[in-house]
Amino acid sequence: MLIWKCRDLNLDLTQHALVMGILNVTPDSFSDGGQFALLDSALHQAEQMLAEGANLLDVGGESTRPGAEPVCVEEELRRVVPVVRELTRRTKAMISVDTTKESVARATLAEGAHIINDISACRFEPAILDPIREYRAGVILMHMQGTPQTMQLNPSYSDVVTEVRNFLQERIQFLVEAGIAADSIAIDPGIGFGKTHEHNMILLKELREFQKLRKPLCLGVSRKGFIGQITGKPRNDRVAGSVAVACDALTRQSAQIIRVHDVAPTVDAVRMIEAIRLS
Repeated sequence: MLIWKCRDLNLDLTQHALVMGILNVTPDSFSDGGQFALLDSALHQAEQMLAEGANLLDVGGESTRPGAEPVCVEEELRRVVPVVRELTRRTKAMISVDTTKESVARATLAEGAHIINDISACRFEPAILDPIREYRAGVILMHMQGTPQTMQLNPSYSDVVTEVRNFLQERIQFLVEAGIAADSIAIDPGIGFGKTHEHNMILLKELREFQKLRKPLCLGVSRKGFIGQITGKPRNDRVAGSVAVACDALTRQSAQIIRVHDVAPTVDAVRMIEAIRLS
């Protein structure tokens, strides 16, 4: 069995994948920047994704697109906390918060968030582990070479699959030794974060290698540049390409959490694949 513990929730991901809806409350995210920055529009979008079948929402207040500038903690708190507060008040949604900051993690977990999704794998602010441990929250550890400002300047690997897997293994061990429950940890290979087109394709082809870590795998490829390179489509016209990548990962049972902008078509694909698998 593959269980992911997030506060008081024990999620069995052995047979059923989760669809994570992306809710960026930022003015400059790569795909939907500024569209959902206002509280009312963010809540409307969240409710729509839940109605379309999203299992959880990933709220982010700082863009991590290549070259994005850092956001101060006060601004990130201003963007994210009201959204999490209202979501927990109005819905029963499972909520993830995309942050690398200890104070943002603490504030949003206090408001009822279940998961911290950290693109730095808890390296930028190691103190972020304190509220994760205290609230027994789920945590997603992502691989990234460099920072959002530098990651795409000249990404280089001798063996990208081995190096990413070893990095995630080391971070898992670090968190466990810091008192984080092993079954609360999920992983993300960081497609597009410090990787060339070739690196991305190799990682996707070899995703099953990450099963050796025995952790739920979060796959975030929605509308990303490598899909545009292959299909020739602009960002907002990459739904089919994004769903195709998710379907490949689900068919090979190499991912359990699919992080997407376009919830409805992804949910349909997940349901069909799982219905065939379980028939």
